[in-house]
Amino acid sequence: NERNSRKFRHKMLFLSFKIKNILHDMKKFWIYFTIISYSSFIDKISAQDLPLIPYPQKVEIKSGYFEIPKTISIHHSFSKSKNDKISFTFNLFNKANIIFIKNSKKNSQITFGLLPPKIEERHQDFYVIKIFPKEIIIESESEKGRFYAINTLSQLFSYYQAKGSIPCMEITDSPKFQWRGMHLDVSRHFFPKEFIKKYIDYLAMYKMNTFHWHLTDDQGWRIEIKKYPKLTEVGAWRARSMIGRYKDDQYEEKKYGGFYTQEDIKEIVKYASERHITIVPEIEMPGHASAAIAAYPELGCTGQQIKVAEKWGVFDDIFCPKEETFTFLENVLKEVMHLFPSKIIHIGGDEAPKTQWKTNEIAQALIKKEGLKDEHELQSYFIQKIEKFLNKHGREIIGWDEILEGGLAPNARVMSWRGEDGGIAASNLSHEVVMTPGGYCYFDHYQGNPDSEPIAFGGYTSTEKVYSYHVIPEKLTEDKKKFVLGSQGNVWTEYITTPEQVEYMVFPRITALSEVLWGTSTDFSNFKIRVQNHYPIWEKLKINFNKESINQPLNLPKK
Repeated sequence: NERNSRKFRHKMLFLSFKIKNILHDMKKFWIYFTIISYSSFIDKISAQDLPLIPYPQKVEIKSGYFEIPKTISIHHSFSKSKNDKISFTFNLFNKANIIFIKNSKKNSQITFGLLPPKIEERHQDFYVIKIFPKEIIIESESEKGRFYAINTLSQLFSYYQAKGSIPCMEITDSPKFQWRGMHLDVSRHFFPKEFIKKYIDYLAMYKMNTFHWHLTDDQGWRIEIKKYPKLTEVGAWRARSMIGRYKDDQYEEKKYGGFYTQEDIKEIVKYASERHITIVPEIEMPGHASAAIAAYPELGCTGQQIKVAEKWGVFDDIFCPKEETFTFLENVLKEVMHLFPSKIIHIGGDEAPKTQWKTNEIAQALIKKEGLKDEHELQSYFIQKIEKFLNKHGREIIGWDEILEGGLAPNARVMSWRGEDGGIAASNLSHEVVMTPGGYCYFDHYQGNPDSEPIAFGGYTSTEKVYSYHVIPEKLTEDKKKFVLGSQGNVWTEYITTPEQVEYMVFPRITALSEVLWGTSTDFSNFKIRVQNHYPIWEKLKINFNKESINQPLNLPKK
């Protein structure tokens, strides 16, 4: 009937109203749920910190994804410099991955641009990456900044390619330290030009900017000097080499050596420059000179013919501080400066025994003539004379911390290897320093239990220990901290005979040091996860890395 019909309609209206409210509440719930879920996803991405090494100064995850296409258009416009090189073509991370194609009008694009006017002072290598769903924008005021940005982007592409997309984000980044380096000794064992280029690639992968190339020592002279051909004809070769542990005193009775021609060096310097890496050459003096004196005995204190050293260690043979020696070294350095554009030249200065100087008439006469106190001040005189020559030619010196003994040359930088005391002393004298103490920065040390590792020089430096390093000593006052330029990892090769073994000693420790020097090292457990995400990259590049180094403790338990 009609009354029941009205009741039914009222009930239906009421029910539809209730359903509408329920649906409205459900809509609000799903919106809320989606926001919370996405927020949790954002937090999850932030928490795992992305697979970036060194980790950037600031990462902000945004909504959405950039789908990785097969081709990417790259656009750049710089009002300042039409000839600006974009170094995106070098990309170890992207070998066999994304192919960057210029001038493509399809798919997504990467845009390079200049940063807006400065609001505050920025580091010269500062860059910003903005990843949107259809575009990636890289902003920087320097070519090096753009290079580092592409490096960071490459790591993201390499990791996310299998997933098909990269989370949208904004990265703001710049390094903390200006000297971020690796060293390689090619005197004890020689490595071919092709591997030196690989080594430079490894530095570039992790935003290192300095390659300290140890070219001369007792066991071999590795750089062609045209004015003195015997340096490589004689000094680059030794009759035999130690094998096994030093204490066993065993040898391989085989002529060993090699050297880099000046054309090799020009090629390597250019290769490094394209990757924004400065090569700092080291020419050892006044000690560690056996190979040079073997080639030219008149440079020594005895005048007698000696052999290129066959053992490892420190030898009494030392350059005689006479005018002929300084002429020789100046001529050598002229050719070195012609080959290497680096403002800084490393002159060694370490482990120079004074035994021969104490009995040498020329050395003693010079001490008396110059009013020097002892042989330590004679070494300081020697170093200062070389410094004046290099300063005259627009270059500056750096030396191991022994150059502090007897008085520091006026404009010298100090590389502190015997702990931090030398660096602290030099900083307090307002000299710039590179901190590279053996306990944290010597990659010829064991990185695991010596019982299960290949023979190494000694000591123990795990990846975690490298990561724990604080470059600026706490003892320095605030006004002296600015003199610490940075640090580097040192690779001495008495017990490192092949390129594969160099890689084994360097990886993964180089990644830990790179993050320390970028200034973003905080949580080792998080870093450890990110390092393992780089293992597939290293495997693809056939790098012989140590898989257990990151699992080794900060310090080995005492037996």
